[in-house]
Amino acid sequence: MTSGTLTTGRRPEADGTVFTILAAISFSHLLNDMMQSLLPALYPMLATDFGLDFGQVGLITLVFNLTASILQPAIGLYTDRKPQPYSLPLGMGFTLVGLVVLSVAPTFPLLLLGAALVGMGSAVFHPESSRIARLASGGRHGLAQSVFQVGGNIGSAIGPLLAAFIVLPRGQASIGWFSAAALLAILVLTGVGAWYQRHRRSRAAKPRRPVAPVALSRGKVGMSLGILGMLVFSKYIYLASLTSYFTFYLIQTFGVSVQQAQIHLFIFLGAVAVGTVAGGPIGDRFGRKVVIWGSILGVLPFTMAMPYVGLTGTVILSIIIGLILASAFSAIVVYAQELVPGKTGTIAGLFFGFAFGMGGIGAAVLGEVADLTSIGFVYRLCAFLPLIGLLTVFLPDLERPRRVTAGAPAE
Repeated sequence: MTSGTLTTGRRPEADGTVFTILAAISFSHLLNDMMQSLLPALYPMLATDFGLDFGQVGLITLVFNLTASILQPAIGLYTDRKPQPYSLPLGMGFTLVGLVVLSVAPTFPLLLLGAALVGMGSAVFHPESSRIARLASGGRHGLAQSVFQVGGNIGSAIGPLLAAFIVLPRGQASIGWFSAAALLAILVLTGVGAWYQRHRRSRAAKPRRPVAPVALSRGKVGMSLGILGMLVFSKYIYLASLTSYFTFYLIQTFGVSVQQAQIHLFIFLGAVAVGTVAGGPIGDRFGRKVVIWGSILGVLPFTMAMPYVGLTGTVILSIIIGLILASAFSAIVVYAQELVPGKTGTIAGLFFGFAFGMGGIGAAVLGEVADLTSIGFVYRLCAFLPLIGLLTVFLPDLERPRRVTAGAPAE
């Protein structure tokens, strides 16, 4: 295995895994998702300052997630046909502007606008960065997706902590300070874009080997993609219940302070980050289907127990749930990309977009349910979602892909 470089003119298309690029794209993912995760972490403050109910809180998440989910598949499809090496820093510019809007928004509609702009930045970032992770994988696709995604999970975990100790004490205007993180990400992604452009030029000079089709009928491929979509549905609706309302649940059920609730949310999201690291390499070694089975269905006993335990038990179970549930998404994305070879960006955009959409719809619906019933009822209801993991039995067993060799296409 070899490592690549962001700045030199040497050949970036080394046969092995290009770890400098994976590190750069993972770090950018960390910054991107850190900025995104500020929003749900600030919901208790925004609810107080703007007089929002749970339904309006869910609407903010819906606007952000739908903006991202609608655009991501379209961007992935377009860049599969016409790669855009420098689209990533451009997309990060939307996030920067969105943060500035959120920091000065005096009304609820402007909060929605800021959330939508951050969602647009996410829509550009995820499909293209997932493609670059695959290009730099050296054939270790699960590992590359896990490295890429763990950056986002770490960022998601850091965001609530920063919100608790920076934004909450200083108020809404301090959200604008995080635009510096967007500027840093733009610089890093400009270097990644330069590597991507050199990589494409190098590949163009090599003979291309046709992408081998999957030995499945179109109907079977479509059914498998539908099942994977249902698994993403179960995962992200449950995650929406935790990321958007876990702080409210802890405050209302156990009487903890807002800062304590944010720390517990950080612990849960940290567990999600750790679980993400494991999913890809395990899938590379033992197969994606094994990971999907264990992750979705394996979390069921813990989701069923969590609404009925005390504060300590809730925190412990949230850690276990985060560790197990997080391992699925890398395996799902790579499995889907193997089902549809040559459509890396389209598949990444479709599944990241669907995940964002389900998270947004789930947050909005669960917010309305919480208004009509209680937060506790929401967690008792969502506890059954992992049962959808039983659909994994209908997924075909795919052969593990061969390692990418010199002269072979990397997507």
